[in-house]
Amino acid sequence: MPTLLIVDDVVTAQTGRQGVEAVRARRPDTVVLDVRLPDMTGLEALARIREADPRLPVIVITAFAATGTAIEAVKRGAFEYLLKPVDLAHLRDVVGRALALRRMQAVPAVIAGETAAADGDEIVGRSPAMQDVYKAIGRLAPEDVTVLVLGESGTGKELVARAVYQHSRRADRPFLAINCAAIPEGLLESELFGHEKGAFTGADRQRVGKFEQADGGTIFLDEVGDMAPAAQAKLLRVLQEQRFDRVGGNEAVRTNVRVIAATNQDLEALAAAGRFRRDLLYRLNGFVVTLPPLRDRREDVPLLTAHFLRHAAARLGKPLRAVAPDAAAVLDRYPWPGNVRELENVVRFAAIHAAGDDLTIESLPATLRRGAAPPTPPAADGPLDVRRLVRDLIEGGSLDIYRRVLAEVDRVVVGEVVRHVNGNQVHASEMLGISRTTLRSKLQSMGGSVTDSEPRV
Repeated sequence: MPTLLIVDDVVTAQTGRQGVEAVRARRPDTVVLDVRLPDMTGLEALARIREADPRLPVIVITAFAATGTAIEAVKRGAFEYLLKPVDLAHLRDVVGRALALRRMQAVPAVIAGETAAADGDEIVGRSPAMQDVYKAIGRLAPEDVTVLVLGESGTGKELVARAVYQHSRRADRPFLAINCAAIPEGLLESELFGHEKGAFTGADRQRVGKFEQADGGTIFLDEVGDMAPAAQAKLLRVLQEQRFDRVGGNEAVRTNVRVIAATNQDLEALAAAGRFRRDLLYRLNGFVVTLPPLRDRREDVPLLTAHFLRHAAARLGKPLRAVAPDAAAVLDRYPWPGNVRELENVVRFAAIHAAGDDLTIESLPATLRRGAAPPTPPAADGPLDVRRLVRDLIEGGSLDIYRRVLAEVDRVVVGEVVRHVNGNQVHASEMLGISRTTLRSKLQSMGGSVTDSEPRV
């Protein structure tokens, strides 16, 4: 269970000294720190907390909107800076992201069979393809080089990135993770590199970006293939020179950061289509770890199933011991398009529905038992009944309902807009309010093709 420490003048730790002592004694996973404390400033407390644990995410909160304090707090390593009165939903989101980051930093990503595996997240597999992955991690982790992790969705790219970081010489320094596909194009550059006051509408103060925050540590860029051209150019400069300009700035900021990137896309194909800088591709793909899809390492399915069953049994408090032969046969035949993540979800589903000590065929999702495909979505030109689709997926025992429904919504919304503008991606992205990079990624996942009336950039 994660631990949250709140350092305020009215709550858990009432002084900065008590807060620092609590960090040393309790080893919390995240700290919420007030700037105004009776015995020292919040910045002084932040510095002492960082001395005690340089990787600990600290969320700084204050009632005074002092721009200099905000900038200085983030420069000193604060995870986030919030103003009172704090919106509780926003605070919950920030704390959740901080705890997730702490887990990525602190929970070992170990190869199955190593000691301490019970307290970590295991990379499981004994197939020749996975042995190659382990060797690559061992070779690249100690070297201070950029690493690119390739693989389909659900193959475990984040675990590999964590293993590289945790076995590196920077393991005692900060680790920050950014999903390039989850941040709008207009915000990603600012998130990574920061911006100056007045750089764009709404930039009411200077912002310190992740590359400045993570100085001396490691940044994990997930879904790097979705990065917009402007951010690609700045990333290339960081990799070449270890410096960058904030958005709207003209003064170079120096940094010392190791980059681990990951993608499920074909960067060579993106480069050939003019959607990814070829010079950046050359910088990224010098040291590559390629994760095989689960269908190409079927000999690992029983091992992974047993691993996930042990964890599910422990979480549920059930005496689940083994997988019945008929259930094992079904799991072996299934093609696993969602890879290891899908197998984990299936085992969790089956463990919840299991009645006895073994995981039986009756406890598996209906789609796996029948050997049938999931419910068929409506035709491309047909109406989308979201409620009906959700019900069909539930009845079919689907374990990725959210992803499938969003994919169908994308198909309808994006498809209609693209048809309305006669395939013009520039106009379509403007109408949708998303970047062209994101639009192209959605079209690619939909298997669609359009013809631009303006050149691709």
